[in-house]
Amino acid sequence: MKQSKMTRLFSVLAVSTGLAFFVLPSAAAEPELIPREVLFGNPVKTNPLISPDGKMMAYLAPVKNVLNVWVKTIGKEDDRVVTKDEDRGIRRYFWAGDSKHIMYLQDVGGNENWRLYGVNLETDQIRDLTPYEDVQVQIVASDKHFPNELLIGMNKDNPKLHDVYHLDLNTSELKKVAENPGNVISWLANADFKICAAMGATAGGGFDLLVRENVQADWKKVLAWDSEDSMTSQVVGFTKDSKSLYLIDSRNVSTGRLVTMEIATGNIKVIAEDPQYDASNVMIHPDSYQAQAVAFTKARTEWTVLDESIKGDFEAISKLVHGDFFVYDRDNADATWLVGFTRDNGPVSFYAYDRKDKKGKFLFDHMPDLRKYQLSSMGPVHFRARDGLTIHGYVTFPVWKEKKNLPMVLLVHGGPWGRDTWGYDPEVQWLTNRGYACLQVNFRSSTGYGKTFVNAGDKEWAGKMHDDLVDAAHWAVQQGYADPNKVAIFGGSYGGYAALVGATFTPDVFCCAVDIVGPSNLVTLIKSIPPYWTPLLATFYKRVGNPDTEEEFLKSRSPLFKVDQIKIPILIGQGANDPRVKQAESEQIVEAMKKKGLAYEYMVFADEGHGFAKPENRLKFFAAAEKFLAKHLGGRYEEAVNN
Repeated sequence: MKQSKMTRLFSVLAVSTGLAFFVLPSAAAEPELIPREVLFGNPVKTNPLISPDGKMMAYLAPVKNVLNVWVKTIGKEDDRVVTKDEDRGIRRYFWAGDSKHIMYLQDVGGNENWRLYGVNLETDQIRDLTPYEDVQVQIVASDKHFPNELLIGMNKDNPKLHDVYHLDLNTSELKKVAENPGNVISWLANADFKICAAMGATAGGGFDLLVRENVQADWKKVLAWDSEDSMTSQVVGFTKDSKSLYLIDSRNVSTGRLVTMEIATGNIKVIAEDPQYDASNVMIHPDSYQAQAVAFTKARTEWTVLDESIKGDFEAISKLVHGDFFVYDRDNADATWLVGFTRDNGPVSFYAYDRKDKKGKFLFDHMPDLRKYQLSSMGPVHFRARDGLTIHGYVTFPVWKEKKNLPMVLLVHGGPWGRDTWGYDPEVQWLTNRGYACLQVNFRSSTGYGKTFVNAGDKEWAGKMHDDLVDAAHWAVQQGYADPNKVAIFGGSYGGYAALVGATFTPDVFCCAVDIVGPSNLVTLIKSIPPYWTPLLATFYKRVGNPDTEEEFLKSRSPLFKVDQIKIPILIGQGANDPRVKQAESEQIVEAMKKKGLAYEYMVFADEGHGFAKPENRLKFFAAAEKFLAKHLGGRYEEAVNN
């Protein structure tokens, strides 16, 4: 949440009328097919970051179709690639505080055992700073005032727990500075770059906030968030004097509000709140440690400016281009900000904003070829589920068709503790360009809508969470948008599970299902989580179920045990190295379908994990998915694979 160099995804019987807050355009001429390469290939350029001294800019761009880090001098055309990845591509990188090194994280084949690498821009030497097998690196803290240092987490001594190490970037020396007592899931450094706060998981599915005065002092619990508040509360950062903490805190209220808490007394001061939505992002000044702005993600992202000194900046930025923006990087002088804009019907655009002149300079679009095509606009909707709960989401239509009796894809987000948001989504544009209405639903357990809403999903996998999806499909039919005989369900991770549930629990609602890395058996899912998720087991038990004490309940919510009810074709995609949803989750339901003689398509990618990072794999899967949907929904299909 704190901005830093690392800041960088109705019932048929009782339905109320949903309201669409947008004007439906009239039907137009059938547009050109957007090539899958344009939608799912690598971006041309993306993720620009400014060097701390403000003299250089880095960004990601492909080399032989593999994303690597490039750097250039601001004001010059001396762009050069400085990393040498030839496999999965680099996605997570940042400037070291000395402006002389680029740091990046990389795993192998999607196994999420991230290693940290450093590139010396003067010598082009690349160092593996954490050369350990089967160890995951997490970036805990970087700070402009400590330019030659990093704090990183590693599960080197115990695969279940991340301890904190101090890394000297000049010497590559690593020194353990905080040992995990057994329950810590995240760490926080103060203004002196010392680990003095931590979040510890509890046996009840909540979190304790632990604080110590200095690195020699004992940890003390200063507050507890029980399971009711654990999804809508978190620690953001220290104030500069380390006497208070910024928190997002939902205790005694319905939503996560931005507050400061005096550590010694526990006294709370409310800074910003919304009665319906949780605070989603906080912008912190890197020198004063003052909270400058807070975002609430409603139908779209809305910023509340807290620091009057940047009010004019936010006003100027908001006028640069249509879209929702985020200030995700700034130089040490705080003279230049890098700003990204997302819009629903165009590429993500990046600007360099000059605070003195209050002007923005366009840098690039992440996929400029999107501007050659007509994209669809995304509209927010809401409706009442069968038990009266208000559900929010988005619907997007093909630009050339009448919004009536369309084949529709219900696109289900992952998590499930996440949410869909307004903005550019390649899957949405792909589906609507092929002729389908696309409905996205923030079903109960989705985050951002307060604690009552997220907690309403506890132990409701394949229960009320799925009812919300079914109710959404019925709502779209009742509105006249969707053909009741041509509704598909499609998703990844939890969305993949939901697709399997749709095929097994409610096969009469959907005509086909597409599952990407979705679990089929909740018992084996929970028993095979990555070892470093062990401190979070109580959260899984509370919100999904305990396989040791509730095995039959979890089986009753698992698609694997309802294969006999499948009536519709299924397409399944799986990464062989997925550490979260193991390959066995797909293999076991595929084997069960095979024994029953049921129709399915199954694609395994040997060099992928939880999702498809390599463009050639994405293109291969989405080509198959496009053909699959065209067969069962009747939409358009691009014959050639342009890669």
